[in-house]
Amino acid sequence: MKKLLILFVAITSVEATAQELNYQPKILLVTAHPDDDVIFSATVWKTTKLLDGIVDLALITNGEGGFRYSTLGNYVYGLELDKEEVGRVNLPEIRKKELKAGGDIMGIRNYFFFDKQDFYYTLDVEETLEKWETESVVSKLTNIMNEGEYDFVFLLLPFAEFHGHHKASAVLGLEAISRLDESNRPIALEAFVRRGQEDPGVEFTELEGYPKTKVMEGQVFEFDRNQTFGFNDRMNYNIISNWVAAEHKSQGTMQLLMQNSTGIIEQYWYVEMNGTDGLDKTRQFFETINAVQPD
Repeated sequence: MKKLLILFVAITSVEATAQELNYQPKILLVTAHPDDDVIFSATVWKTTKLLDGIVDLALITNGEGGFRYSTLGNYVYGLELDKEEVGRVNLPEIRKKELKAGGDIMGIRNYFFFDKQDFYYTLDVEETLEKWETESVVSKLTNIMNEGEYDFVFLLLPFAEFHGHHKASAVLGLEAISRLDESNRPIALEAFVRRGQEDPGVEFTELEGYPKTKVMEGQVFEFDRNQTFGFNDRMNYNIISNWVAAEHKSQGTMQLLMQNSTGIIEQYWYVEMNGTDGLDKTRQFFETINAVQPD
């Protein structure tokens, strides 16, 4: 597979302020599960808290399939959540509360719940799309995007080894964008993380069979959560992501993702369907995200 060239966005100044953007950024997150937003968490926090931006979230599943990872959650909630018959009944409401608790930290404004069944782990995107009744999801997403007038839509990177639900959420989000008038389309970015500077990250061009997922070669934007700030530069943005992940106490796997001594770097692939017109806007956004710091 051809390796993509990575565009590293330079951190040019710690003096950047919200005034460097001539607009109030608006972002829609489209996710499959109630803890997937942790992937975008540091960029989202900076957007809402330091750039006065607006971020909404569209969640496709009800999260009930997370019962497999709920062993420790049993002790938090006093329920045997890791038993399928208990978890599937109780986790949808529990995980919405956890999502909103993490969202409060990130500054998420509004939530759109689709409540499609989180049926079981699979790599099969086609099976997932069939079970979710694709047309109803795409239609609702299109309306949300049309009314929201977002600048960006953050999606999960649909690489082959990723959960089929993650891949399907990206496919549906891109299909919704394609149905908007070209003059009113948000910029689509597909996101994942790499673990520190030594990790080359995921290689990706497109999800086979889904050409709308194709990314533009060499256009991957980053925010390094290891960027330091505060007294003696003793803090960094992994703290924000750890706070958000810790709210998902019914789960365990996202916490393990955060457990990394080299820290996390968020990566955002620029989707080819955007065309080249949105590149300058995207580049400026991430230059500002990388530069702006808390007072």
